[in-house]
Amino acid sequence: MYAVDAHHHFWRYSEAEYGWIDDSMQMLRRDFLPHDLEHEMHRAEVRQTVAVQARQTLEETHWLLQLAEKHSFLAGVVGWAPIASPDFPHILESLQSNSRLKGLRHVLQGEPDERYALQPDFTRGLSLLAPAGLVYDILIYAHQLPAAIELADLHPNQTFVLDHLAKPSIAARELSPWRKQLRRLAERPNVMCKISGMVTEADWLHWTPEDLSPYLETALECFGPERLLAGSDWPVCTVAASYSRWWQTLRAWASALSLAEQESILGGNATRIYRLKDHSA
Repeated sequence: MYAVDAHHHFWRYSEAEYGWIDDSMQMLRRDFLPHDLEHEMHRAEVRQTVAVQARQTLEETHWLLQLAEKHSFLAGVVGWAPIASPDFPHILESLQSNSRLKGLRHVLQGEPDERYALQPDFTRGLSLLAPAGLVYDILIYAHQLPAAIELADLHPNQTFVLDHLAKPSIAARELSPWRKQLRRLAERPNVMCKISGMVTEADWLHWTPEDLSPYLETALECFGPERLLAGSDWPVCTVAASYSRWWQTLRAWASALSLAEQESILGGNATRIYRLKDHSA
């Protein structure tokens, strides 16, 4: 069963632009480009992907869209744009002319104000995404879930995708209050959830599938198989697991589900939610 990787990154590394890659992630201090991922995809039986922004620049968004034009496996891009800017309507009009743009994301986890996305300028810009047919990816830490709930309520017609299950502390085996807040967020039918970025929240050297199981089961319980998307968070995931190991782990967990549910989580949902097309022909 071929999968769709709904979450990965590309970059040309520079210390100035990727300061978040600290000494513990030294292996990430190099370029990661389409040919690097394509080799990994074949072994992991991944057919299509969605590239997600890693820098908050329009330059990167345009670069990712250019890569998508050149590489047929790259079916969509979740880019960045200055949503809170008064110029955003004009920027959005220009960006949405490229059909490979599927959504936008802001690094909310890096904002000192937990309610940054609730400020009027941001919500005003965000209200333009649904009419444009674009998804908004929510990148937050677990303690920011209450604000995400408010955000989803403010925009009931906007499709949201929560990245990385909101990064619960798997290494510390913390389930509360994350589980309760995730359940509340999942009560909003316009919110989906990516099963991604988990191994980097676990013990990088010693994690096991059993460590991930309570978090996977919680996500399944909260969102159901029709609102979960599978993603790798490559190359960030490689600090804790190879690309193949992550997909093997996820497939093994999903094997307890029906074939239809597996197909939904491993690729069907990403194709539907991000409106992906097959450009390989």
